[in-house]
Amino acid sequence: MIDYEHGISAIDADLIRHGMASIHLLRAGDQAALVDCGTGHSLGNIRAALDCKGIAPGQLRYIILTHVHLDHASGAGAAMRAFPDARLVVHPRGARHMIDPSKLIAGATEVYGEQAMADMYGDILPVAADRVIETHDGFTLDFNGRTLAFIDTPGHAKHHHCIWDALSQSWFTGDTFGLAYPECTVDGRAFVFPTTSPVQFDPDALRASVGRLLARKPRAMYLTHYGRVTDVPALGRALLERIDAHVAIARAAAGTGGARKQVLVDALSAFLLDELDAHGCTLTREEALAVWGLDIELNAQGLAFWLDHATG
Repeated sequence: MIDYEHGISAIDADLIRHGMASIHLLRAGDQAALVDCGTGHSLGNIRAALDCKGIAPGQLRYIILTHVHLDHASGAGAAMRAFPDARLVVHPRGARHMIDPSKLIAGATEVYGEQAMADMYGDILPVAADRVIETHDGFTLDFNGRTLAFIDTPGHAKHHHCIWDALSQSWFTGDTFGLAYPECTVDGRAFVFPTTSPVQFDPDALRASVGRLLARKPRAMYLTHYGRVTDVPALGRALLERIDAHVAIARAAAGTGGARKQVLVDALSAFLLDELDAHGCTLTREEALAVWGLDIELNAQGLAFWLDHATG
């Protein structure tokens, strides 16, 4: 667990490796909330963090999902059973998948297989509809006197929103502000790049969503992957440039036929390794690709899907 200012902490979600995904814990007086909840395997870390902070299960009042991709939300059903006084706060496009996760389970199982699904995500349980709060663009939540404001942020997913915390003057960004893993930080400077994973990547929408986040001039961003980043204007410029680069890589691969998937993986790997080297990071090629391996694969899949469905 990493403690920040303003009653914010990052709990490791215990997904694949340490430092892959974080769950953010917020405190407001005698109440607590989570932003994202990880997988069914994350519950032990959540319980341990609450116990460390002296927070009783009944004091956890909200579980807020940035979106319903499984690394962020597959543990919601288990967490809601563990914390019976909590309400689930979710984008309206994602709410039905939390109430009935069967389509999420079926789609992911087709990709990963049953054993890998169990290994990565654990049990994916439904959430009772009467415990779900659906947001909208401009929705605000009074969290025990601490105002949380929600805006619709498509681009990574159509069911994505980001949460503005008035107290810390910061955003909880889910995947909208990209990925910034601790291993790639150099002298306190994070290295951020977009996640273009399937199946709803929309570069124009993502650029617009990032612009809305930056317009508030936030002091920090809290990323699910991973934790707090500062120097937001510089990171925002880098992220927008790398979104454009991902699109250019996709378009260059458009005519490569059956080899397109590998062409995308190779081009994304080369681009990000060059960018990381310019950032001053001393990770070897093998070490960097071990950190990014799954993300590069998913980004390639998402770009391929975008080419097929958005550009013809």
